[in-house]
Amino acid sequence: MLSTYLLDIIYLLIAAVITVPLFQVAKLGAVPGFLVAGIVVGPSGLGLINNVSQISHLAEIGVVFLLFVIGVELKPSRLWQMRKLVFGLGSLQILLSAMLISAAAYFLFNVPLKATILIGPALALSSTAFVLQLLAEQKALKSAYGRTSFAILLMQDLAVVPLLALIPLLTTPNFSLTEDIGFALAESLFILTLVILVGRYLLHPLLHRVALAGNPEIFTASALLLVLGTALVTEHAGLSMAMGAFLAGLLISDSFYRHQVIAEIHPFRGILLGFFFMSMGMSLNIDLFFQHTLLSLGLVSLLIGIKIVALYPLTFGFEKNNRTRLAIALILAQSGEFALVLFSLAFQSDIIDDPLFQYLLLVVLLSMLFTPFLSALAQWLLRKKEDKTRKQATVNMSETPVIIAGFGRVGRRIGSILQQAQIPFLAMDSDAHLVETQRENGFPVYYGDVTKPELLTSLGVSHAQVIIVTINDHAGTEEMISTLRNRYPDKQIYARGLSLSKCRELKKLGASGVVSENLEASLELARMALTHRVEKRKLQALLSNFRHAYHTSISTEIDDERG
Repeated sequence: MLSTYLLDIIYLLIAAVITVPLFQVAKLGAVPGFLVAGIVVGPSGLGLINNVSQISHLAEIGVVFLLFVIGVELKPSRLWQMRKLVFGLGSLQILLSAMLISAAAYFLFNVPLKATILIGPALALSSTAFVLQLLAEQKALKSAYGRTSFAILLMQDLAVVPLLALIPLLTTPNFSLTEDIGFALAESLFILTLVILVGRYLLHPLLHRVALAGNPEIFTASALLLVLGTALVTEHAGLSMAMGAFLAGLLISDSFYRHQVIAEIHPFRGILLGFFFMSMGMSLNIDLFFQHTLLSLGLVSLLIGIKIVALYPLTFGFEKNNRTRLAIALILAQSGEFALVLFSLAFQSDIIDDPLFQYLLLVVLLSMLFTPFLSALAQWLLRKKEDKTRKQATVNMSETPVIIAGFGRVGRRIGSILQQAQIPFLAMDSDAHLVETQRENGFPVYYGDVTKPELLTSLGVSHAQVIIVTINDHAGTEEMISTLRNRYPDKQIYARGLSLSKCRELKKLGASGVVSENLEASLELARMALTHRVEKRKLQALLSNFRHAYHTSISTEIDDERG
């Protein structure tokens, strides 16, 4: 039995390794790649895996981690800054789209009322993972088009919470539309408030104690315990594991341990979420599409049309440019991963039957496959604004923070200079006590192991112009510079070296500039010794020439070796 289970996982991994990169190269995104990989190995494809239920149990944990990360990203401060777009436009989009989709399902296709109550809001949600990936690739996250789309996605992520609470209520025999939906909302708000209060007074001190222990394995275990423990508690309370994970994310959304926790969770979340999408692909009856091709395409077209018609007029009060409004409606016209999550839970709870479940999976998958084409159309609409958009992106890039990896004595001095120059930055350090102390001093420093690429990704290194590495660990510095240079070939990466030989090694690995501590100490001591013996101008020239020759020797040696 165990060998069969492992063989199924190997099949899934092979399918993902082959299919997902192909979809990413074709600009179709990773999520459709995972779905198609599941179709290929599942009963509708090659039939390598027939017991879908075994994989789906493992895949549910991926959904738990996804909701956790979403909860972390929904910082109250971020929501407040974008409150008009998030709670205004975002709420209107969900309500109007859900009403139109539910009405179409009920009156045109005779779907049962209980099912339509969930189907409408679920299909109103777009693919957060897919859209944000496309916006990042287009470098449009900082544009009006990107900001408005992101705000709507934030509200959609929030809407998942009451929808998850609604599923158990829909299974009750005497379900009341107004009373039970109101109860679901009230229950969600009560649980959110309770968990936030508990987290504020208990979670941060616990994470602080774990961090002080300095054991990375224990911190990883604590992060996993936080997610899975909260998920289990909420499940026993009658809600879903996914909602519990979302609440766990909210617990640390304002904590300076958030980036390290995300870095610990990220590897588990990625592969398990991939398993979830592949399990959805395996559950899909592909024969249904070939038997009812026109109906399937018609349903997808109807969904996309409804969402565009609902969102486009709503944007008039929030966005002036007509092309931008239509581009926003196009990029958000698909359904997404949360619909798959909700439909999977609804199917397990017998709210929707198998034929309806198959059609819904098919509609969601096809709408996601259409998204790259809708995105290309949106980009075409915005092409006339290309110069203005590029200018805006340049302005925003100048506001992107510098990343300081290591906030010891050297990092703090750099941070102080940047603050005096009014240049924003973010810093990381693995000393929990130092992080807490320096945050009290007003520095934007977070706890975490900076040698982990996932941590830097969470911190936003892809948007930074400059990365400064000041950690007092040469091996860690080498590893970090090598990783950063491979991932971000155009970044300015500056590092601290301990000696000439160490500086040469860092330059070979791709550092843009390296400063030797021995050199600066030597120059300062020499300056003090010669202050009263050599004319000031001559002394400055002497030291400047020595520094220039020192750094030139590093660059020359590297160039000779490369030549």
